[in-house]
Amino acid sequence: MSKALERREKQRVELILAAEKMIAARGLAGLKTRDLAREIGCANGAVYNLVADVDELILRVGSRTLARLDEALTAAETADDPSAQATLIRIAIAYCDFAAENLELWRALFEHRMERGKEVPDWAIEEQMELFRHIYRPLAALFPKRAVEELSITARSLFSAVHGMVALGLEQKLVAVPLPALRKEIAKLVRATLDGLVAGER
Repeated sequence: MSKALERREKQRVELILAAEKMIAARGLAGLKTRDLAREIGCANGAVYNLVADVDELILRVGSRTLARLDEALTAAETADDPSAQATLIRIAIAYCDFAAENLELWRALFEHRMERGKEVPDWAIEEQMELFRHIYRPLAALFPKRAVEELSITARSLFSAVHGMVALGLEQKLVAVPLPALRKEIAKLVRATLDGLVAGER
């Protein structure tokens, strides 16, 4: 790699890290390319020599957030009781904890909307879908007779239920729930859901 390309790649990384820091501090709405350019020491227009547009920049930050979430879920998946139900409960609580500890970056994953007429690139979709393996694997162990598509739908449904509790519970408004209570309620939800699904298999 030439020195010019090395400098460009270094500045690109700096841009993504600066955007990550800005979103973490201000939220997605607070991301300003002019401030980012000043932060990394380049002209405002030069930002678009490093990324195609703001959408790509946000997706690159999201990629870093998803990688750290993946690490957190992997740690939860492999800890303590290996039973499928216990694993899914730990994963759900780890998801809640990650969201609470990385609130604005986590929110940005769901608040970001691509510019009208543009689609989310395949690489970003693949990164998002890859995380469902944490839910899919224990579900597959719990329901070995279910088809792949049925398990995939169950995994997405379970995620949606937990995500909804986390999103509402962490709102800094009237519906906010203290984190210790939220963690307990999420565990109850996952346990009750799985007990119901198991009962339905009999």
